[in-house]
Amino acid sequence: MLEVVAVSVLALVVIAAAAALAPKAGLPAPLVLVLVGITVAVAPVLEDVEVDPEWILQGLLPPLLYASAVSMPAMNFRREFRAISGLSVLLVVASALVLGALFSWLAPGVGFVWGVALGAIVSPTDAVATSIIKRTGIPHRALVILDGESLLNDATALVLLRTAVVATAAGFSFWGAVGTFAYAIVVAVVVGGVVGWANLAVRRRVPDATVNTILSFTVPFVAAVPAELLGSSGLVAAVVAGLITGSRAPRVLPPRHRMSDAQNWASVELVLEGVVFLAMGLQLSTILSEVQRERTGLGTAIWIAVGALVVVLLVRAAYVAPLLWALRRRAARGQALQPRIAAVGRRLEAGEPVLRRHTHATPRDLQRFATRVRRSLADIDYLLRQPLGVREGVVVVWAGMRGAVTVAAAQTLPEDTPHRPLLVFVAFTVATASLLVQGGTVGFLVERLFPPGPPDETDRAEQDAERRQIRALLDEAARTTPRRAGSSDDEHHLAVLNAQRAALLDTRDEGTFDAETLSAALRDLDARQITLELRATPTT
Repeated sequence: MLEVVAVSVLALVVIAAAAALAPKAGLPAPLVLVLVGITVAVAPVLEDVEVDPEWILQGLLPPLLYASAVSMPAMNFRREFRAISGLSVLLVVASALVLGALFSWLAPGVGFVWGVALGAIVSPTDAVATSIIKRTGIPHRALVILDGESLLNDATALVLLRTAVVATAAGFSFWGAVGTFAYAIVVAVVVGGVVGWANLAVRRRVPDATVNTILSFTVPFVAAVPAELLGSSGLVAAVVAGLITGSRAPRVLPPRHRMSDAQNWASVELVLEGVVFLAMGLQLSTILSEVQRERTGLGTAIWIAVGALVVVLLVRAAYVAPLLWALRRRAARGQALQPRIAAVGRRLEAGEPVLRRHTHATPRDLQRFATRVRRSLADIDYLLRQPLGVREGVVVVWAGMRGAVTVAAAQTLPEDTPHRPLLVFVAFTVATASLLVQGGTVGFLVERLFPPGPPDETDRAEQDAERRQIRALLDEAARTTPRRAGSSDDEHHLAVLNAQRAALLDTRDEGTFDAETLSAALRDLDARQITLELRATPTT
């Protein structure tokens, strides 16, 4: 028992040291942790380490995906949903099929169906590995696409893996596979949605911030476990619960609760990410032992893995190229429609009829239509202000890294899988090579493609204009907030802050302002409210 405690404490120290020292050396912390794990696995320090893959897939991944979903701006996720869903579903399926043909050709004893199973394992980008690019100067829109893709494509891969394994015994049915996938997604969305709304309904009634945060730690599992028991995707359920929580929490939870959540979840994320990467490296010795027992040539296995990584990158590039073209066409169509939509907005403001049944439209109908108009104009501005070109496409292709989820998923293959040790080793090599090669160079690539320099004057002017508009919105909310009879100055100030926050959140839901600028304004309001509440709290 003491040995387990000592190893756990040492792991936490290594994780903290990597997070603190790796950036100073110009290296991503996850990369350092993988190398440390590999070094320990190869050196005669510990016995062969076996990590139950279910601990990764069911224990660590749901909270990590939930935390990423909570921090993602829901408006940006909606705007990029077409690109995200395509990368998460179509690209994973296409990559799995191409890799299935490759594996069945390079390793004839594997067969096409088992090759597709391995292809599904190595196809998805890893949400934890993608955290490496968040520390680079990658354009914000490209980061949203990569982040959103990594939230959802694991579920596609695991459902596809499950379908391929079943097909080896019962035969493959295309429509059966489509039905299984649709069922998994629909049920997960419903379960995640119910849990997301229910968790806020419960936590808003808990006055203690610490207790509230403890409850938040249960949310990803409360969403994931029922979804898995229903034969659905627990990962998608956790992501949906996170998106709803992140979007609704500023309206429902007080600032101190949300600040407590953010600080504690940051620590949890750091530890869980570190454990994932350390565990990935530590498993090398066990995987090598299994391959050697099967007497499989390591050289051949390494070349198969290298070929798989090259092919998956080529397939990704072949998909991203037309995706960028489609996104540019979407922006061009929006630009062409912009004057007409703006004219409709002006007619709405002037009270002129714009709907076919305008005379029968209720004020609520007109308000909803006006919101749709403003949201459409904001979406067009977003697409035109942040275009995606060749440079962004190169980053989207190269930043799609594999990671510990690939290794964990490979270890869930049934024991009777043909050449199972070879398949697990190939998955491990692909994930490790992806992290080392792509993860080790993506920062340099971003710096070369987007060299740091003086801020663009146009961008600075747009940011200044947005800040002035936000300031005017806050001033208007303060002026129109009535003072309740008998209320103190602090109580009125608190009412003003709540009105200002509601105004900002309304503009957030319409997508009027840049997500980062709006988040900064919301954080400022939260800080002022916390200061006010602490000042009003009696001391004993």
